[in-house]
Parts: sequence; C-alpha cells; structure tokens
Amino acid sequence: MFFKTAYNGYAIEFSPFIENRVAVATAQNFGIIGNGRQYVLEFGPQGVRELLSFDTADGLYDCAWSEENENILVSASGDGSIKVWDLSAPPQMNPLRSFEEHSHEVYAVAWNQTRRDCFLSASWDDTIKLWNLDSRVSLRTFAEHSYCIYAVTWNPAHADVFASASGDNTVKIWDLRQERSTLTMAAHAYEILAADWNKYNDCVLATGSVDKSVKLWDVRMPMQPLNTLVGHTYAVRRVKCSPHQENLVYSCSYDMSMCMWDWTRTDGNPLLKRWDHHTEFAVGMDVSTLVDGLVASTGWDEMAHVWRQDTDPRA
Repeated sequence: MFFKTAYNGYAIEFSPFIENRVAVATAQNFGIIGNGRQYVLEFGPQGVRELLSFDTADGLYDCAWSEENENILVSASGDGSIKVWDLSAPPQMNPLRSFEEHSHEVYAVAWNQTRRDCFLSASWDDTIKLWNLDSRVSLRTFAEHSYCIYAVTWNPAHADVFASASGDNTVKIWDLRQERSTLTMAAHAYEILAADWNKYNDCVLATGSVDKSVKLWDVRMPMQPLNTLVGHTYAVRRVKCSPHQENLVYSCSYDMSMCMWDWTRTDGNPLLKRWDHHTEFAVGMDVSTLVDGLVASTGWDEMAHVWRQDTDPRA
C-alpha cells in the first residue's frame, strides 16, 4: 500500500496504540527551503488515506508519537522548533505547543517508551534536550557532541538511558542520573546518521553511517563491533531493530533501498531481503510493534509505503 505525499518524505512512524495508523513527516524542496507537512495516515483493505495533516512554515525532519496519549504527536522542524500536535483538538488549537530553544534544525525526536512522560530532541546545534509536556521549557540540555546530532534512541529496558549518534563520528551513551555521558564510542570513521537499541538485549546497539555500513555493538565491549553489515552503496540514513525478533535489523539508505538483515549471521550473507521500491533517497522507515512483519518507509520520491515484509511494497 502506498500514499503520495505533497512534499518529500523524511520520517514515518507507526502509532504505538492504533495498528493501522502512521505519521509521516515531510519537507518541501528536499528540506532545503520551504514548508513542511505532518501527515497522519490510516491504512486498510481499501489502501492508505489521509486522516489529518498539519502544515508548518519550515520543513519537518522527524516525528514521534506520544507513548501515553494516542492523540499526541511531536515533529522536528527545520526552524529549530518542536511542534506538538493533538489529533483530538480542533484545527485552530494546533499546534498545541511549539518548543523553541534549539538554535538550528531539529533533526530527531524520540519519546521515552518506558517512562512515557518525556521525549528527547536532537539538533544541528550539537545539543540534545529533554522535554515533557507539563513544562514550557526543556528539563535538561546535553551538550558534549562537537557536531550535528542526527539520531537519539531510548534504551527499551532502562528508562534513564539513551544513545545519540553524531556527525562527530561518535555514539554517546547517556544516563539521566549522571551529569555527563557514560560512554563515547568512535563507532564509524564517518558521520553516524542512525542508531537504535535491540529490543531483546539492552546492551546491543545498531548504528548506521555515511560509510555505507550498519554496525552492531555490545556497549559493554565497545572496542569491537559484534558485526558489520555491508551491502548499501550510499550512506545509511536509519536503522531499526525488530520489536519481534532479536536477530533482525532493518536499514534504509540514500541508495534508495531498504534492507532486512540477520545481524547474528557472521558466516555467510546476513542480508535477508532488499526492497528497491523508492525512486529517490529512502530516508524514513519504521517497523510496527503491534503487528509482526509490518513495515513502512518514506523517501524523497514523495511516497509513503506500508506493507507486510513478505509482500511487495508497490502492491
């Protein structure tokens, strides 16, 4: 199933509450200049339809659903703001909130799936900020990276722990109970654009880089990756660990493809499947936690796809 967006797709996220609902963050003119639009789409036997959309003055690079309210959604904006949307509110009430502390583009947002009452934003101003909807100002700022931060991801087992991926070629592990980051990994030789925790082993982290590879790490032994997955021909933009199988990780790339890997396969080819349904950079991707085998992607070709991983995304 697919949906044609008006602007270039940047991120797609399944609702954690409603199994046939996705949010798609988009930006006009490839996110360089122009407006943004946050879509909420629903899909079923008749295909994909637009439930709601919210327009913004600047492009949107990422989005995240609230883990405590099915109607709340946050968007990362190119003007440095974070927009908060309430699907149940009348149009004139949205955005519900606009947080405006970052001085450059916000490139990633991540809601805490364990504590559920807070979320992170990561920016090209080299900082990460912690927020909750009850406070009009950020709760904390994390400022140790020396270049743009492209991704943040909460640990699924530890409510205070998260990882960040940066253009300074490092991944940092943070604990809210500590004043500074607890680990810095020189994970790739080039910019790191993506990171995600394994959902079954809280010490395993996947990273994706401009070096075209996906790497798996045990943060207790950070000197050497558990595996390096090679198969993309351009930068890896996102990685996602399966919520249903410990050994599966997904990636999407500027080579316009999306891949599924068995990262535990160290002998033989770990690449299980490659999808090439996008005709431009594939930069957004998600895996449903509610429906095993349901995946989604979006890209600069202004397309959003939702499909079961054993079928054709174009169908």
